[in-house]
Amino acid sequence: MKPIKLKIKTKSQNYPIIIGSNLILNISKVIKNNSIDFKNCLLIIDSKISKKIIFNIKKSLNNKKVYLFSFKANEKNKNLNYINKILDILLKKNFSRDDCVISIGGGITGDISGFAASLFKRGIKFVNVPTTLLSQVDSSIGGKTGVNTKYGKNLIGSFYQPNLVITDIQFLKTLPKRELICGYGEILKHSLIANKNFYIFLNENIGKIFNLSSPFIEKAIYESCKIKKKVVENDEKENSLRKILNFGHTFAHAFEASLGFSARLNHGEAVILGLKTALNFSLKKNLIKKNEYNSIIKHIYNCNLPFNLKKFFKLKDINKILEFMLKDKKNNSNKISLVLLKKIGSPIIDQKYTKKNLRSFLKSELSN
Repeated sequence: MKPIKLKIKTKSQNYPIIIGSNLILNISKVIKNNSIDFKNCLLIIDSKISKKIIFNIKKSLNNKKVYLFSFKANEKNKNLNYINKILDILLKKNFSRDDCVISIGGGITGDISGFAASLFKRGIKFVNVPTTLLSQVDSSIGGKTGVNTKYGKNLIGSFYQPNLVITDIQFLKTLPKRELICGYGEILKHSLIANKNFYIFLNENIGKIFNLSSPFIEKAIYESCKIKKKVVENDEKENSLRKILNFGHTFAHAFEASLGFSARLNHGEAVILGLKTALNFSLKKNLIKKNEYNSIIKHIYNCNLPFNLKKFFKLKDINKILEFMLKDKKNNSNKISLVLLKKIGSPIIDQKYTKKNLRSFLKSELSN
């Protein structure tokens, strides 16, 4: 397939997403074709990325001065200490605002790179090369950047749009099944909050998508990106519509933080558990009809997605989960704000509940 180009237009920045295969081999050409120029660049790379890929990237950028910062990209390392390490390199190497930071990795790498880029001299050029399915369909779009603290996830950060996103399908072929499952959770979420026809497509082609068969995987990524594009363009700073993207995430972020960002439950898996928990709560509140609820639950089960909250938590963990939910950045009162689902394609934002409401619900979820 020929590369697909999707243009994101926000108040702060317009930029393209290029979706295709083997784009990374000619990264210099892709960057040049999209009118991005610089003399120096810092590659911020997940340490899991192979030396061969790094060699090919540096070879393609042979007309630039290339510096390298590699780190173990996990939630525990997504902190201000690593931001300072990146800023130190940019300062020591005398980067200017016309130079560039290039992120090559998943969502954590992109979040750290984008945040550092937003801070350095109040903004340096930023190219994002997402290498996981999760980052390709979600975190690389929309400009959210940031780091974690002991108080919760993504509580320090900025909105900073990239100059370019390069989505190379070839990276997905290097991923274990667990990583594909994680990314699929966001694809499923986008279909549930915005497009029933897309949900039907996923239901009918799930095997081909997980096998990375063309054109099914490209269509899944493209349609997912298109949904997020529409939301971000209409509400860049999450004042209203963009809140629908948080469906399942208030639960998910609290699950992750309660486990200390353990490798037992990575972000994508937490999102899937969060989606299921939010669906269960939507049913409990008589918002979603039982037949649509059953269809979604069957889909999650058939995809072998993480399903059982009791595998990770016990009744004694409820208070800790609720404390993290209260600290969620989307709350503006002493109540917990949730996005719930009325039907496929119709979410409801700003549903506020007390700790007492949610304690009772979580108790039933962990007791049944």
